[in-house]
Amino acid sequence: MAVPSVPTGAMPTLLAGKRALVTGGASGIGRAIAAQFRASGAEVIVADIGLAESDAPAAVDGSAGWQCDVADEASVARLAARVGGPLHILVNCAGIPQSYTAIDAMAVEAWDRIMAVNVRSLFLTAKHCLPALRAAGAASIVNICSNVGVRPKPGLAAYAGSKAAAIAVTQSLALELAKEGIRVNAVNPGATETPMLSGFTHGRPVAEAAQSFAAMIPMGEIVRPEDVAAAVLYLASDLARIVTGTTIEVDGGRSV
Repeated sequence: MAVPSVPTGAMPTLLAGKRALVTGGASGIGRAIAAQFRASGAEVIVADIGLAESDAPAAVDGSAGWQCDVADEASVARLAARVGGPLHILVNCAGIPQSYTAIDAMAVEAWDRIMAVNVRSLFLTAKHCLPALRAAGAASIVNICSNVGVRPKPGLAAYAGSKAAAIAVTQSLALELAKEGIRVNAVNPGATETPMLSGFTHGRPVAEAAQSFAAMIPMGEIVRPEDVAAAVLYLASDLARIVTGTTIEVDGGRSV
């Protein structure tokens, strides 16, 4: 049975009056999240390492876009200053993959870069965006993690370790910030049909990689960026006003 399509923009006022920042927002899952937020009434700012550095924001699908390396503190601090406040929603979607690599073949530099982009970034954005989130009165942070963080795979030690750490960071921040009205949650996508998918398969074409992953998913269908965006929309909105420290698996049953 085919899975029905996600009704993007079904609640156009759900995020009305809210400002959101989405890292990694120029492509893949981040781009779908930004689109869903805009369709739900939010003002959206995207940050992406692939954008050109400039003193003026770029136009990214109707959002203001800024260049940012989320693993670099100076770059994140500059982004936070440009975004300003109040900031109601912060989505940490920027991340990098790992193709199968035996642990004794893993370069230290590659390990460190994966940890920096996938974990250090959560610390840096929370640290530098916290004043803007506090200014919103009630705010939400959503971290895009991975089901590999709870169901590790061989040859992915760096990636699995980074995503497990990201889940722990999410839970710790949820407890730390709860009394300030700032909720912190995570979404764990399974294999998702985006350009990054080929990064897990040594450059195989996305369509070919997607077909291989779909065969391992109980629901028989690979995750689409819009599926993840729908879960993020819930966690970011007031529908989840009392939800914090949780992780939603969006993987067609793969993590069971």
